[in-house]
Amino acid sequence: MTEREKMLSGELYDPTDKELEQLRLNARKLARKYNLTDEDQPEEQAQILQELLPTTEELPYLQAPVYFDYGCNTFFGKFSSANFNFTCLDVGEIHIGNNVMIGPNVTLATPMHPLLPEERNIRKREDGSFYNLEYAKPITIKDNCWLASNVVVCGGVTIGEGCVIGAGSVVTRDIPPYSLAAGNPCRVIRKITEKDHMPDVIEKN
Repeated sequence: MTEREKMLSGELYDPTDKELEQLRLNARKLARKYNLTDEDQPEEQAQILQELLPTTEELPYLQAPVYFDYGCNTFFGKFSSANFNFTCLDVGEIHIGNNVMIGPNVTLATPMHPLLPEERNIRKREDGSFYNLEYAKPITIKDNCWLASNVVVCGGVTIGEGCVIGAGSVVTRDIPPYSLAAGNPCRVIRKITEKDHMPDVIEKN
């Protein structure tokens, strides 16, 4: 297996691999380029996002600045968006559904490191070069979710459809569908039900 294949399968891999280094460099160059554009440059923004997110058919609205490790490992559904400072460490695959709202300063972090320092510390090859080993766990955010400001989602987590994750939460485990959840670590507060309808919305419908 290549180091890229190991990375995407959740196995220990060497991030100093030349293919991976080039992919990261390309993603970060594109993100920096995107971050220098403005909202009145939609064509330029779309062109950059098409390169940065080649696996996404319908591009999301991303408020610059944004940050990606790879871009090609992130999949957006329709009508999804992210506010300022969206950080997407997509070492493992990240799947974001339809109509997902992501607030400012949200981080999706798939990279994982061994718990024992002797396993995660820098190593030296026979040729004198240095490397380390890491692995990744994927993240899935289902349709119709809202992640409020400063949320961190850790690797291996699935957030079920229709969830609201409160500001400042650190999500370390799966959240069931239609849950209002918050905290560090993030915990379910209650279910979201029909009783949560806004009065004005009910009248208009």
